[in-house]
Amino acid sequence: MILAVIPARIGSKRIRQKNIVNFLGKPMIYWTIKAAKESKIFDYIFVSTDSKKIARISKRYGAKVPFLRSKNISDDKTSVHTVTVNSIKLLQKKLNCKFDTVVQLMPNCPLRTSKDIINAYNFFKKKKYKFLISSVKFFMTNPWWAFKVLKNDTAQMIFFNNWKKRSQKLKELYAPSGAIWIAKVKDLLKERTFYSKGFRVFKLNLKSAVDIDEINDLNLAKVISNL
Repeated sequence: MILAVIPARIGSKRIRQKNIVNFLGKPMIYWTIKAAKESKIFDYIFVSTDSKKIARISKRYGAKVPFLRSKNISDDKTSVHTVTVNSIKLLQKKLNCKFDTVVQLMPNCPLRTSKDIINAYNFFKKKKYKFLISSVKFFMTNPWWAFKVLKNDTAQMIFFNNWKKRSQKLKELYAPSGAIWIAKVKDLLKERTFYSKGFRVFKLNLKSAVDIDEINDLNLAKVISNL
């Protein structure tokens, strides 16, 4: 059995109620539930939330919310890995079943599509991986030229040996995107993190990988959605 877990707590400091903020005319979480349903690969689509409001919205669009998330794992210090592990344990007990694979879909990645989910899952299955994390290539700015801004507006280079090199001479770098994370359930329950030794990477294009945390991200995602 394949489980989709969509973590969606109500608290958000940078964008108030981010997971249900209006995005292209719908609550943001709608787009992730829609993509999960249209992929037709899941036996159960679960939204993990501490909010009755988010639960109502999620159920309206076709997700399952048989219980609310415990308050002790609903703060901004609890890792999403912990939330997904907790979801698996509670669901297996409540539903009296065993899930083989779990796919974690963050609602703040609303432009990831059902096709992206299918492609990632098929890649995971074909390669027989234990952990797979979606990623995206850095764009616009070169991460090799990054620096910290210190007091008095002075700069401290992070990759000192690379900052004078031409960009075309530097290797491409990627960052994780919360769009699609996949794991074998037995391995995730053992390791308690997707970032286990030897985790593999699934590359997404910029549009599918967009990850919204701040207002600038939200505005950029609206522009990218038209591409």
